[in-house]
Amino acid sequence: MKIIGIRGMFAAGLVAVLLTGCAGNTTKTETEGVKTEAAKAGTEAPKPETEAPKPETEPPKGSGEVNIYTAVDQVHSEKIFKEFEEATGIKVNPVYDLEANKTTGLTNKILMEMEHPVCDVFWNNEFAQTIELEKQGALAPYVSPVASDIPDAYKDKDGYWTAFGGRARTLLVNTDLLEEKDYPASIFDLTNGKYEGDQIAIAYPMFGTTRTQAAAIYAAIGAEKGKEFFQKLKDSGVQVVDGNSVTKDMAAAGQVKIGYTDTDDAKEALEDGAPVEMCFTDQEEGGLGNLITPNTVAMIKGAPNEDNAKIFIDYIISLDMEKELIDMGFFDLSIRPDAPVEGLKVKGMNVNLVEVYDMLETASNDMQEIFSVQ
Repeated sequence: MKIIGIRGMFAAGLVAVLLTGCAGNTTKTETEGVKTEAAKAGTEAPKPETEAPKPETEPPKGSGEVNIYTAVDQVHSEKIFKEFEEATGIKVNPVYDLEANKTTGLTNKILMEMEHPVCDVFWNNEFAQTIELEKQGALAPYVSPVASDIPDAYKDKDGYWTAFGGRARTLLVNTDLLEEKDYPASIFDLTNGKYEGDQIAIAYPMFGTTRTQAAAIYAAIGAEKGKEFFQKLKDSGVQVVDGNSVTKDMAAAGQVKIGYTDTDDAKEALEDGAPVEMCFTDQEEGGLGNLITPNTVAMIKGAPNEDNAKIFIDYIISLDMEKELIDMGFFDLSIRPDAPVEGLKVKGMNVNLVEVYDMLETASNDMQEIFSVQ
């Protein structure tokens, strides 16, 4: 067993916007720090006073319980668990992440319990750690019939995990500094001389979703061309800073024309009234597409409540739940193409998440070489 430590990876009423380039949208994702281990060793956290609306599709009824480990903030996941309990009669025993450890803490817990599994379902807020669990033999296959309309790029071919909903990478442009005709249409606009390098900000690509972005580019165009792209970006004088929130702030304040960030950060700038718009790149027919970072869900090998685990997986990956999680402000988009839901409409990259995962180490080593302070 390998214990792992990989870093990192609108609100209700958001109006849907069809995007082939840029768009402005609002809201803020709630977070809070109450953490509970309810399966054995803790007390239940207080239930929220308000309930999310029930999904249109009625799930099957069950009995007993299901043990769910989740890296999703309790303020969001607890509402879903309560609703699932009311809809199915199955009691949820949740184990939430600890903020300091986030996903890796739960992943390591699952690995340490492999000989005597406690967890039935792992609901993760990213995909790399979920795939790592599959590689280590901690997951069991389950091909959900509800996943039939989810693109192959977002589910394991053997059913070991399924992705759903999520957020996206975006180029946040300052509208006071760039006219619409000059907005970037492709990530390669960042390296073709269209913009001065010091007018672009990115987070260190050895960490977080910028690291995932690097791996996705490597998966899409190959390691050699991927490394060449990032070397050109570095040589252009791009500003490399300490996180996506910083790139967002710099674009919002007009310190740069373009900040590479995530949609959840970008929405905060829009909520604050900053002169910015989100641009989603390579959206044309045959284009590279834009990175989407989804949630994932998986059944644990040897799950003590396997039937109930399958019922929950069917429930959480449904289109109804994507809709609800978008309305709650947790998701920014559905990964189902042309889904009739509120939220952003973004064409994702045509690479399977496993291909991205497989490039993480190679891309990370190259990013360290290119961007490390000498």
